[in-house]
Amino acid sequence: MTYICEQGSIRWKVFTGSVNFSHRTMRKLPPLSALRVFEVAARTRSYVEAGAELGLTHGAVSRQVAALETWLGQRLFVRVGRRMVATQAARAFATEISRSFDRVMTAAEACGRPSGRRVLRVSAPTTFAMRRLIPRLDHFHAAWPDIEISVTTVTTLHEELRAGFDVAIRRGSGALGEEAWPQHHAVPILAEYDTLIASPAFLAEHAIRVPHDILDKPLIATETRPRDWADWLSAAGLPHPVGRRRVFDHFFISLQSVTDGLGLGMGAFPLIAREVALGRLATPFPDIRVPRRGYVALVPFDADKSPALTGFVDWLVAEGGAPYGT
Repeated sequence: MTYICEQGSIRWKVFTGSVNFSHRTMRKLPPLSALRVFEVAARTRSYVEAGAELGLTHGAVSRQVAALETWLGQRLFVRVGRRMVATQAARAFATEISRSFDRVMTAAEACGRPSGRRVLRVSAPTTFAMRRLIPRLDHFHAAWPDIEISVTTVTTLHEELRAGFDVAIRRGSGALGEEAWPQHHAVPILAEYDTLIASPAFLAEHAIRVPHDILDKPLIATETRPRDWADWLSAAGLPHPVGRRRVFDHFFISLQSVTDGLGLGMGAFPLIAREVALGRLATPFPDIRVPRRGYVALVPFDADKSPALTGFVDWLVAEGGAPYGT
């Protein structure tokens, strides 16, 4: 018997009835439990992290990998120092296994019962989450009312990507994807540039009519964005002043300091376009801009590529081209 499973634009043909698989045919398929453990160990690059993700001990992970190595007749991991590192062939094999798992999950979703409310876990830098993502989530919920977005923030973009999210947002470009994030697909979602910002009260108190007027004013800088001031001063044709900077460790703290009128700062646009639109910040010289690396959405190769996940990434791309307020 043949029947059709259908969900949205996805149609899947399924055959039922008696199928005679010989013992020889079944032996051609590697042990599925070992494949699953191997894929996670290769993706996380750690037996310990693989065990944590799967709820297994280090020894259980090691035994499953050894079973797959025995079946294949070759080593998949080699010891480098204190870590087990996947071989080049194993990394290529793991990529194919991840894609195969994706196809299985797509088929299962197409034939399965419609799911209830779905939660998408999003990891994002604190500033991006506060200034760009959260204020716009109502737009997404209007189109996907059954999808709940759970946002976790990171305070440093150098933090390693770990399991526990469906989509991660980081600064970077699609061109850097395979090099910077070898286990993730990188989708550019937002371009960014820097320009000078200040509070209206600070500008009212200090006469700043031409770029040269800023050189004797306090300049607020951020450790995580060390090139911001140097690049903007160069673009403005100004020397680099020494001893006038007030440095904070994170951009959202520097931004609050500028909003409070403690000095001049570098503003990342369009992340803070909302503050300018509301009159909380001003841009004295908006035409002097420094292009920056924007943001990308990172989706693990082994992620469940559900319509909700694909829809969320597509929404991020569309929102990246929309100004504040649209």
